Order: sequence, then C-alpha cells, then structure tokens
Amino acid sequence: MAHYYHEIVSAADWPYWLFFLLSILTLVVVFILRERRIRKASMKEMTLHHTLINLELHAFQAQMDPHFIFNSLNAIHHYILTTSTDMASLYLTRFSRLMRLMISNFNKEWISLYDELEALELYLQLEQLRFDQQFSYQLQVMPEVNQQFTRVPPLIIQPYVQYAIWHSVLRRPQHNGGCVRITISHEGERLHIQLEDNGILCTEMLGETGEQQATGIGIAAERLYMMSEKYGMQASIQAQQLFDERQQPAGNRLSIRMLHVTTHPSLAGEGIIGEV
Repeated sequence: MAHYYHEIVSAADWPYWLFFLLSILTLVVVFILRERRIRKASMKEMTLHHTLINLELHAFQAQMDPHFIFNSLNAIHHYILTTSTDMASLYLTRFSRLMRLMISNFNKEWISLYDELEALELYLQLEQLRFDQQFSYQLQVMPEVNQQFTRVPPLIIQPYVQYAIWHSVLRRPQHNGGCVRITISHEGERLHIQLEDNGILCTEMLGETGEQQATGIGIAAERLYMMSEKYGMQASIQAQQLFDERQQPAGNRLSIRMLHVTTHPSLAGEGIIGEV
C-alpha cells in the first residue's frame, strides 16, 4: 500500500515540475518577444520622426524656392521704379510677412488653419503680382470650419496650389482668365480641402507619371501620409480631370480629406489636440 502511494506521488510530482519549467520558459519567451516588439516599435517611431524631419526640411526648401523669392523681389522693384511706391510698399509688406510665417511654421507638426491660409493667401497675392494678374483666385472657408482652432500640418495646401498655377493655369493657350479655387469644408468628422483650376490637364498631379515624387506635391503627399500614420488621421488625396457640359477638358480638381483635428477653445491654452 505504501509502495502504491509513493508511485502516485511520484507520478504527480513529474507533471508539476514539467509545468513549472514550461512556465519559466514561456515567461522568458514572452519577455524576449515583448522586448523585441518594444524595440521594433521604438525604432519605427524614431524612423518616422527622422523621416518627418527630412520631409519638413524638403518642404521648407521647396517653398523657399529661389526663383519665387527673386522674381517676387524683382516685381516689387519694378513697382518702385515704374508704378507706385504705395503698391511696392504693400507687396513688400506681404512678402516679408510671408517669409516670417514660413520661417515661424518651419519644423512644426501642427499649425492653425488660419495661419496656413494666411500664408497661402500671401503667396497667391505675390504670384498674381509676379505673373501680372494672369489668374485670379477664390478662397472659401465654410462657416462650420473654425479657422482658429482647426489644426493642419503646415505646407499642406500651398505646394498643390503652386503646382496648379505653374503647370496648369499658366500653360493655358490664353494668357489671362486663369482661376484657382480653394474650398475648405467639414464633412462629418473629416476636413475636406478642395482645389480646382481651369488650366490644362496635370498628369503629374493625377499620378500618371513618375515626376510627382520630384516635386513639392510629392513631398507634401508623403508628409501628409506620414502624419496620418503617426496620428491616425485617415488622410487621402484624390485628383481628377474636370469636363464642361460638352465633355471637353475644363481643368483639374484635387481633394484632400483627413480627420478634423482641433484644439477645443476651452483647452486652447493647454495645447490639447482632439478630434471633432
């Protein structure tokens, strides 16, 4: 009887120690996998951060285009010599304000929509001066969008506007009558930025060639998608050709959609960003 009991205890002891050893091994494996996962996530975040910094630098360099700067200054100089010192002073003030905004917004992940649109409108006004009023523009923000508290990544709209002007509107057979329209609205929980022009077809903006990546719009798109991955903005960019009632090409439309990110007025002083 005693021998039988010893066998039962021995039989019960073996699974216990086996379970104990397996538990230790399992904990070690889980710990190792957890550490690897943490290191991988950390490396991914560092890579994303460095990529964003490089893209921000490239975006800043693209916006600080030497041709735009020198030609704007030459246009202002022409006003000084031939037309009106008042107009020259007005445009010089706009130019200096644009430069100050560009430098101030550099390396920021978020700015107010108001600041983004102020820089965009200054840019458009200077391009109108530079190209002798060959195009007009319309900038409309729907009432439901609060410009002060809506947050957007800087330099998101301007590269597309610049590309539309240079590569679409100014290449029309006519030398005047070009138009650029920017409309910003709120669709549910998403911010919708729409850009339309009445210029020639932009195949690069439609993504039909590989040239997009070599331009400011390629940098802008990559920055937006990087920010979207980092903050879960669900951003999308869509482009299409417009046609008139006779189904003739009539311009281009670009739509940028992302979650409507905002700093709530009651939390603005704390810098807390949330979603509407």
